[in-house]
Amino acid sequence: MQFKHPEILYFLFLLIVPILVHLFQFRRFKKEYFTNVRFLSALSVQTRKSSKIKKWLLLGSRLLFMLFLILAFAQPFFEAKDNSNATNEMYIILDNSFSMQAKGKKGELLRRSVQELLENTPENATFSLITNSETYWNTDIKSIQNSLQNLKYSALPFQLDQLMAKVKSHKSAFKKDIVIITDAVGLDKKQLKNNDKNELTYFIIPKAEQKNNVAIDSVSIHETLENFYEINVELSNYGDDFKPIPIAIYNGNKLIAKTLVQFDTKKKSQFFTIPKQDFHGSVSITDNSLEYDNTLYFSISKTKKVNIISIGEAEKSNFLSRIYTADEFNFSNSTLASLDYNSLEKQDVILLNEIDEIPQALQITLKSFVEKGGNLVFIPSSKNTVANINSFLSHFGTAQFKPLKNVEKLISKINFNHPLFASVFENKISNFQYPKTNASFEIAASGPAALYNDDQSPFLTALSKPASTVYIFSAPINSINSNFQQSPLIVPVFYKIAMSNQKNAVTALTIGNQQAFFTDVLLSKDAVLSVRNATEQFIPVQQILNNKVKLIFNDYPLQAGNFEIYNQKTPVENISFNYSRTESNWADANENILSDYKIIDSIATVFNTIETERTDNQIWKWFVIFALLFLIIEMAILKFLK
Repeated sequence: MQFKHPEILYFLFLLIVPILVHLFQFRRFKKEYFTNVRFLSALSVQTRKSSKIKKWLLLGSRLLFMLFLILAFAQPFFEAKDNSNATNEMYIILDNSFSMQAKGKKGELLRRSVQELLENTPENATFSLITNSETYWNTDIKSIQNSLQNLKYSALPFQLDQLMAKVKSHKSAFKKDIVIITDAVGLDKKQLKNNDKNELTYFIIPKAEQKNNVAIDSVSIHETLENFYEINVELSNYGDDFKPIPIAIYNGNKLIAKTLVQFDTKKKSQFFTIPKQDFHGSVSITDNSLEYDNTLYFSISKTKKVNIISIGEAEKSNFLSRIYTADEFNFSNSTLASLDYNSLEKQDVILLNEIDEIPQALQITLKSFVEKGGNLVFIPSSKNTVANINSFLSHFGTAQFKPLKNVEKLISKINFNHPLFASVFENKISNFQYPKTNASFEIAASGPAALYNDDQSPFLTALSKPASTVYIFSAPINSINSNFQQSPLIVPVFYKIAMSNQKNAVTALTIGNQQAFFTDVLLSKDAVLSVRNATEQFIPVQQILNNKVKLIFNDYPLQAGNFEIYNQKTPVENISFNYSRTESNWADANENILSDYKIIDSIATVFNTIETERTDNQIWKWFVIFALLFLIIEMAILKFLK
């Protein structure tokens, strides 16, 4: 037992006062005379004894009264079990990612968690609340009640390490209690790696009852016909419920097509045919689980001709003019000597077709071209030196050439998973007529190739940049060195290289993805592009690049949907944004990695535990009660004991 005011205990010396009063009672006795004292002796003895008992009882009650009264003023207490953490500051991390849309026993996980915070957080408790999208420092439950009730789901996935970094950045002289409310979807050991063991961390894991979910993953153009697009909608089924679900395609608010998706596997491709025109709409499904991944917004711009230039000898580019026809492409060829460098800025794809030496000025120009979103194709010349080639390729990545070898090789393997061959082949072909090369370089590159030689060395590989791609062949493909121009592969390879430019693809960006977007527009120096729809408007980070503008959207927009890019009041291009699908799979809920942490069932338990373990057991009230009790006893003795 300890005392809050131990100095009061010095007053215990006052206990000597009733003792002194008891020992030195100066009481005058009055003599009484009786005529007959024969019976007085026995009565006198009895009176003396009862008086003596009464005095001792009074002394005891007075001593105990004063003792308990003094002890009560000293405020005795028993120290709390966890007294060392009594001054800790409270931090609550609340997961408001889309997986918290799942329904538990009492409704949506996020809404139920918010309600528990409102109901069970003490009004006088000061804490800081951190969500995926909002931060409230040193607040109380009344101050943020409205904000919590209106808290929206965040497009940002739950990243515990980033939120914990926010907590650590809030400097304080006190230790921290951290309460983390999350469904643990996507949680991994990496996010827990930097947790401070000195901080007390509690996890509350709300659980969903319905763990089946269907998500729309992506939309792409599967095939381009004369008047139609055949688009491919990729869906994922998470769970064991394989019931058919309705799926519909809308252009704006107009219904284009609708059908039922029959799931026989976890992944499903659903094909639709839509008119070949500007498309600014969405594809949506209806299921009874998470809602955020039931709609995917996408845009397809009106088909534009792709500008392509081949730099090299004209006779070596004849095969390209047969692939890049005038109805889809603006194709031209130029020798290195007659090349107009200013025209390169207007191209979408540039092919270096067996140039014997790449000048330094051209290298710098092509580097800038790729950075601005243009695709580059490099076909080496057998006369080019390895040093010149590697100097050129060093501008784009880690691919390096080794010396030319005059060894015949068969081009025998297609990487069907490579983006270049997406939706090109209906079936995987293994018995086609292999093209060959008589002499080739070896390429040392880290990424997977699109085509391989029979010795597993790359024949065609690609270096992916943030907004463009550099395609690299390992051998000259002129008719003397190779029969690749006569191969069935020649058309899909070069056609897909040209059409991989974003102009003729589906635009469906992911919110939070830092990938650059290029739009063709001529801006004056002080002009700014904005992005808007009926409910939201923002200005992205932008950089003017000649006849293009590079846009980076960071974490905008806040909500998925179809938008338009505006140059002042003039619409420039349609664009669509969607939420990341990282929260769609409830099987990613990884509660097992939290075995080293304290998992509790509710926020009420947190506050009750903290109050119980960190609050001193004040017992001064009991001493006041005992003091009053002995005061009453003293009064009763005086009144009733004769």
